[in-house]
Amino acid sequence: MQRRDFLTTALAGSVITQSAHGFSLVQPNAATLAEAARDIPVVGDYDVIVCGAGPAGVAAAIEAGRSGAKTLLLEVHGCLGGVWTSGNLTWILDNSNKAGLVQEIKDELQRRGESATVPVGSTFSFDAEGMKLLLEEWCLKANVTVRLFTRVVATAKKAGRLTHIITESKSGREAWSGKVFIDCSGDGDLAAQAGCGFDYGDSLGQGQPMSLLCLITGVKYQDIKEFVRDTDDSKAGSPSKRKLKEAIIRGGHEPSYTHPSIHPIRDDFHMLMANHEYGFKGTDANQVTEATLKARAEVHKIIGSLRSLNGIWSGLRLVATGEQIGVRESRRIHGLYTVSRQDLMTGIRHTDAVCRVTFGVDVHSVKKADESTTNYKRGTPSKPYDIPIRALIAKDVQGLMMAGRCISGDFIAHSSYRVTGNAAIMGQAAGRVAALAAQSNRLPQDVKWADVKWSVE
Repeated sequence: MQRRDFLTTALAGSVITQSAHGFSLVQPNAATLAEAARDIPVVGDYDVIVCGAGPAGVAAAIEAGRSGAKTLLLEVHGCLGGVWTSGNLTWILDNSNKAGLVQEIKDELQRRGESATVPVGSTFSFDAEGMKLLLEEWCLKANVTVRLFTRVVATAKKAGRLTHIITESKSGREAWSGKVFIDCSGDGDLAAQAGCGFDYGDSLGQGQPMSLLCLITGVKYQDIKEFVRDTDDSKAGSPSKRKLKEAIIRGGHEPSYTHPSIHPIRDDFHMLMANHEYGFKGTDANQVTEATLKARAEVHKIIGSLRSLNGIWSGLRLVATGEQIGVRESRRIHGLYTVSRQDLMTGIRHTDAVCRVTFGVDVHSVKKADESTTNYKRGTPSKPYDIPIRALIAKDVQGLMMAGRCISGDFIAHSSYRVTGNAAIMGQAAGRVAALAAQSNRLPQDVKWADVKWSVE
């Protein structure tokens, strides 16, 4: 019997009780563990607490800090930037009409020589390491307290208002008090723990597939140009995807994603998106783990398939797979306004708009069988449309905002606004409103929009 199996058999169904020195087994056949009550230290008191340091979260924290609010930014991974950095999504979609922090980030990365050195069209491509450093520097300059390797696990409320979050880390279980909280976890973890209602997936509860991105080197842009998503390829309708898929198949592996793509960063450094993991929920740790293991194994097979072709692919090397798998679908938290499919179709405008989305409907098929029969737009013609601040304010819990892909919206709208150019600008707006609310002892919905001094291009 394997050691793991032996331990599983020995411990299954046992009751474990806690003493001053830990836990001990006392009797069999119980399905739960009772933990003794304990006091949790409140280790910090802040105006604004941002949970999740992805594109939305870092933007929210920087803006709140710049606005003079005492701000805490919590992140479960070891760097800032979320899917931009630990996820290897080294490009910003729907960025061309975004001012504010999105434009600041683009300008500064270009100044530092950390943006793409090859033509990539309307997409803004960058080096993930350069992005990590920039975001860290800007958070510290804005006097944001950054805590990495920390996960939110519970909340506390008083009279329907969120007052504290509880975290777990190497420092143990800790509580943090705040005036306004912003959920930028992507999955809506904080809001769900606080008791907010939410929606998931389409009308059948099915979500879009996950993808594990990776960085590659050892091949030159000019040599593999016909397989690369650059400016010329975009103008031609992206034939590079078909050619890349055919090359991978010639090498002996059929990719799980019908439209794999290579996105250049530098002459010999690129990002690869070539797999889909279907049927996994982003809110289930077991399922995210299984999807990640499957995806990483396939990424290595894809690299091996291309390298086996020799020629231009002979020097291909995998630099890194993402520390986090790309999750497209998760909780959509109920807000004071719900962005809808109808909003996209009519190109709706709002007086309290925080963001104008120009990205179209982009539903990756929820089932592999539908990949060749169902188009991304799902029959929805779309126009540029506005997202109001009301969609970023929780309906069911006071003092809580959201930014990024977990805001209030339906399945079709979410597939459009979820990209990172929109997430970052939503985060910046949420950070500004949260700071104003905290500094004046108001709820976010009570902040007058004229006081926010926000404009949408």
